[in-house]
Amino acid sequence: MSSPKPALVTQRGARRLPRAALLLLCAAYLLPGLVGRDPWRNADLTAFGQMAAIADGRTTWWAPMLGGVPADTALLPHWLGALFIMAGHGWLAAPVAARVPFTLLLALTLALVWYTTFHLARTESAQPVPFAFGGEAEPIDYARAIADGAVLALMATLGLLQFGHETTPELAQLCAISLFIYALAAAPYRVATARLAALAALPLLAGSGAPSLALAAGVAGLVVCWRSRYAQVRRFGLWVALAMGLAAAMGLALQAWRWRTETLVASELPGLAKLWLWFMWPVSALALWTLWRWRRQLTHRHLAVPLVSVGVALGGNIAMGGSDRALILGLPGLAVLAAFALPTLKRSAAAAMDWFSMCFFTACAITIWVVYAAMQTGVPAQPAANVARLLPGFVPSFSALALAAALAGTAAWVWLVRWRTGRHREAVWKSLVLPAGGVALCWLLLMTLWLPPLDYARSPRPLMKLLLPLLPRDACIAAPGLAPAAVAALEVFGGWRVDARPQAAGDGCGYLVRATREAVLPAPPPGWEPVAQVQRPTDREETTLIYRRSAAR
Repeated sequence: MSSPKPALVTQRGARRLPRAALLLLCAAYLLPGLVGRDPWRNADLTAFGQMAAIADGRTTWWAPMLGGVPADTALLPHWLGALFIMAGHGWLAAPVAARVPFTLLLALTLALVWYTTFHLARTESAQPVPFAFGGEAEPIDYARAIADGAVLALMATLGLLQFGHETTPELAQLCAISLFIYALAAAPYRVATARLAALAALPLLAGSGAPSLALAAGVAGLVVCWRSRYAQVRRFGLWVALAMGLAAAMGLALQAWRWRTETLVASELPGLAKLWLWFMWPVSALALWTLWRWRRQLTHRHLAVPLVSVGVALGGNIAMGGSDRALILGLPGLAVLAAFALPTLKRSAAAAMDWFSMCFFTACAITIWVVYAAMQTGVPAQPAANVARLLPGFVPSFSALALAAALAGTAAWVWLVRWRTGRHREAVWKSLVLPAGGVALCWLLLMTLWLPPLDYARSPRPLMKLLLPLLPRDACIAAPGLAPAAVAALEVFGGWRVDARPQAAGDGCGYLVRATREAVLPAPPPGWEPVAQVQRPTDREETTLIYRRSAAR
């Protein structure tokens, strides 16, 4: 009869990833994009606009507004960003100051995933099969190696790449759910720490705009606790219940209870499947392999605890009509599950992952370098022409520091590929080194070599430069129905006073701004005369219409 444990790991295979290398890889993932760019369109810009409004005193802390319209109910993340903007006033640009705490939250998430996996891998059911004559991995060494793999898996996930570098409430929610599954994992070993973590995690999740998901995570955590074979974990369920009560109270105190449910129709299911596929790649494939290879232990802690995060995320994604931002809550759990696939992978599967990662990310890096060379020198001509066509009005700039960082990252990638293609087959985490390193490399290159064109395409600043000559700096702008991100851009980057309430056009503002994607522009509203129509240089589908109140009204 075969053993129910599929993991076979030698002591040499359980060596840990050198800490200097792991920290450098995390830094290459966390730091690029922290400085040198504006908040980008949509959610990132909207969140920053709310933080800036709170920090500048243009709105209240308890009921933040953008243009007089109530904003998102995720108060805790917006308070955090506003506090850092206030602390950095005078010496740190507001976008950078707001980005700092969210970078720290992402770093904390990586650390929590490591410790969660470490505690789960220490349990007897998660340990590898003992050998007849010894030589199997020591429990602590094995747990460290699996935890290293979990951090690499999380950094390799495509869905985290953009959302993990924004200043949006979802990043705070990600950190909170990571703290909760850490509490469940550490309950048998760090009793007091686990209790404090649970009492903090669910209220923080609720205060970050997801009270219903906090209660769902709490219910799933209670099931895990009550079914546990550890007496101290079963008692831990009382603390989870208490955390649920605090989360409900937090949601009420911060007025965060707001249902965002949408009904999925059958025609949307293929799109939902595609979203799941790319957003959770590659950890979803490894997580499914884990569930198959460890299928006899689905109720054990090392699988049940990360499934709390995954189940909450998938349920929230479906309930919210396929919202990709709900899926981010499942990434910590998927990374933990993916790590337990590593000691069960066949050599052929590991080799396939290596070759795919090496070819794919090397090709991406070469493409980034070629386009960068074209922007700087005009050679090759076709990429340079493509940039000029896609980014009209963009003037390339040169940064020696960005070039040096890109060269260093590229050299590190070449070294990493040479190391991995050498005779290094022992370490259990080896199969995720190239995927994680490739994602970090491409992000580094994008945030150095391509940062000026990306910022030009996604920042609101180019549009604001076109509006500045058309609108007096002291103007009051009526903007009923304008998207929150556009209102934030007008307030923060334009410095105008904006009234976005539905009745704003009938009040005292002297200018009216509207946005349309219709091919035929609408007629001016009664009492207003057209001033200009402006298009973002990189967006020819949306037109911004500017009107002035008629003198003879």
